[in-house]
Amino acid sequence: MSACTPTRHDRASRRTRPSPRRPPRLRPRIAGADVSASITVFLIAVPMALGLSLAVGAPLEAGLVAAAVGGIVAGLFGGAPLQVSGPSAGLTVVTAELIQIYGWRTTCAITIGAGLLQILLGTLRVARNALAVSPAIVHGTLAGIGVAIALAQLHIMLGGSPQSSVVANALALPGQLAVIGGAAPLIGALTVAVVLLWPRLPGRAGRTARRIPAALASVVIATAVAAVAAPGLARVDLPSWRSHAFPELPHGPVLALATAVFTVMLVAGLESLLAAVAVDRLAADRAGEPVKPPSPAIGSATAVPPQRSDLDRELRGQGVANTLSGLLGGLPVAGGVVRGSANVRAGATGRASSVLHGIWVLLAAALLVTVFEWIPLAALAALVMVVGVQMVSFAHIRNVHRHREFPVYAATVAGVIGFGALTGVALGVAVAVVVSLRRLGRTKITVSEQDGRHVVTVRGQLTFLSVPRLTRALGQLPPGADATVELDGSFMDHAAYEAIQTWRGARIAQGGSVAFTGRSGDSIALAGRSDGGVDLPGRPGDATSAPTAAAPHSCCRPWTPWRNHHCHDRPTEPTHGTNTTSTSSLTEAVIATPGSAPDTTKPEGTHRLRSGLSSFQRNTAPLVRDELARLASEGQSPSQLFITCADSRLVTSMITASGPGDLFTVRNVGNLVPPPDALPTGTPPTDAPATHTAPATSGDDSVAAAIEYAVEVLRVESITVCGHSGCGAMQALLRGEPETGPDTPRTPLWRWLRHGLPSLERMASRRHSWARISGRLPADEVEQLCLTNVVQQLEHLRAHEAVARRLAEGTLQLHGMYFHVGEAQAYLLTEGAGSGTGHDEVFDRVGTEEPEPAATRPATCTTA
Repeated sequence: MSACTPTRHDRASRRTRPSPRRPPRLRPRIAGADVSASITVFLIAVPMALGLSLAVGAPLEAGLVAAAVGGIVAGLFGGAPLQVSGPSAGLTVVTAELIQIYGWRTTCAITIGAGLLQILLGTLRVARNALAVSPAIVHGTLAGIGVAIALAQLHIMLGGSPQSSVVANALALPGQLAVIGGAAPLIGALTVAVVLLWPRLPGRAGRTARRIPAALASVVIATAVAAVAAPGLARVDLPSWRSHAFPELPHGPVLALATAVFTVMLVAGLESLLAAVAVDRLAADRAGEPVKPPSPAIGSATAVPPQRSDLDRELRGQGVANTLSGLLGGLPVAGGVVRGSANVRAGATGRASSVLHGIWVLLAAALLVTVFEWIPLAALAALVMVVGVQMVSFAHIRNVHRHREFPVYAATVAGVIGFGALTGVALGVAVAVVVSLRRLGRTKITVSEQDGRHVVTVRGQLTFLSVPRLTRALGQLPPGADATVELDGSFMDHAAYEAIQTWRGARIAQGGSVAFTGRSGDSIALAGRSDGGVDLPGRPGDATSAPTAAAPHSCCRPWTPWRNHHCHDRPTEPTHGTNTTSTSSLTEAVIATPGSAPDTTKPEGTHRLRSGLSSFQRNTAPLVRDELARLASEGQSPSQLFITCADSRLVTSMITASGPGDLFTVRNVGNLVPPPDALPTGTPPTDAPATHTAPATSGDDSVAAAIEYAVEVLRVESITVCGHSGCGAMQALLRGEPETGPDTPRTPLWRWLRHGLPSLERMASRRHSWARISGRLPADEVEQLCLTNVVQQLEHLRAHEAVARRLAEGTLQLHGMYFHVGEAQAYLLTEGAGSGTGHDEVFDRVGTEEPEPAATRPATCTTA
């Protein structure tokens, strides 16, 4: 049963921290993937470390010290195994200001103090609470710092010197542009062009070249061009390690120094914790992919499960790294999304990759000083400028605007640019508090009459501030009249709940009826929470409805108690940023009394499966029992055969709005349909060594048997092949089959994935037009292969005898479908595409409009 047990809830995960009796592993296991990933991250980290040192005005070797300490120390002692720490872009403005005010040696002492404070806070286990800061404030802080970095480095790239503040840099920029000249701007422009265009190199050669990080490629190309065309250009000057500056006792006002320590701790800590969460998400997405088996001599071929970071341990590890970096004369250290995401995408399996990356930096700092001194300063400035610009994310701006928090974001950006990071954060917090209070207090209550029924409409949150107006509005209704209360908000506190319950009881006693609805008109049920409040179905875009997995699901029904959207087994304490809603029944819903509130006790982690089954028996089974009894007596008669991927993110019944008896579903890795003439999966190719031979009984008959049964016995009317975005099987095909020795048999995964090779060949062939999405181009080659694979598997379907016969009779239709998981958007293949009729292979977006009647609606991808 352990293999079937679902993962734990968040709160259970927090309770099961590593035992304090088990010290962190100081000798991490080294897998082949970790070695290659460490080299990739090292090639990104070195130019970034030098560039950030240049940006803040610190000794250039200070960045290398921070990169080495961050990789080794934070890698060993941190709680995010796949995160890579080093010099922080988010601390650039803060560190530059500290160096200008106190000097480099005192700044090192401030870094030590910030590290000690991080260790203390990590010991007090406050890391999770730090993430309670509004995302608008965090993204605004990073954006403001990015603007400051970009403006300062632009001056260096143009051959000048940065000013003392962001405003001064902006005012001095026109004058700098007026006197532009020399080779420095050209080298900087070349660096920017390579950084931006390198990831977009086309073709097979481009795919090979993209294995080299863009940061390294840009610096190498700019250095080579400068060596030939501009030998007199200013270059990196690494002083002797014998003259390296170490910290001294800080001098200055105690309050100002304490503020500096707190600022460095706050910015570095928040950046590290947010990066750890982001890296966790990347690792979780990667865990669903087929994993490329490493060499048998180094590791196993099993997938690495996603590892949830211990944020308190991560904060302590960052503190130890900052303390040691400051002692050794290095820059402040923080975890970075750029390095962490590169580490995950390069295939790292654990903390060994980060540690090895730090060792490579250490060796490079000792042995490659002469090589570093060839790098032009303009190239490093351009590289850091691009990093600063990328910190201003338009995706984050759209996100905060959608959740109506743009004033908080704008205030934070303006504060950071005008007054510094700490002042900007404080200003953002103040604006966030004002916005929240305004939303709580702005509740509109109106009374109207519709078709003889009195309607009380409440727009906004119902708190004790709204109770006097609410009771006055309810008191205007005639005694005994039928009433409807339309609640268009996301929260009701205890005072408002009691007022509504009291009025409802009196209204029913007078002979009237009361109905409660949401804005859409659907009936809702009110149930009290453990803290006395009530959560209501929220509108998309409300600040209380953050875009998380457990975000608003007011339409959630007991038919669909899928993971992270449980309607009944909700935690007693709401997770930050989520909107815990009440559940309406499929039958007519009535308002509940406080005693009828559903049990929200959270199950223990290992009992998740039993809890889900109990929830089904309690809530769903009574609603579907009659329908299932009918299906049990009459037998199944599904209308569709649905062939899709085994990916856990695809919930077929949800995306097709189907119920019991509707779909005959076949799921496998990659939604593959082996053609009828395919060799058994255990049969080796003709040129394969005899050691690959497996029992001939392990064939591909499973999918073929399902097709035959659905077409011949169940007489389905259509067959749909559904692919999806981010398919791990398609990514594995693009990476290619791992090399195997003569004594190493192919794994079952790769024996199965060979049925996807025709899709890979189709995409590379010039005889076939590329499958594409209507309205836009495929995002990348993975999406292109996912689309092409659907078309190719439809061809495999037509080769099956039963399918071909039904198609010739005109009694069967074939459909191609693509589902973009991140957008929750379905696309259907256009009519005749890929069927040899000459139509383009285009996937059209499925809108929200009602479909045409079956008699007049054209068939999708119909083959005669």
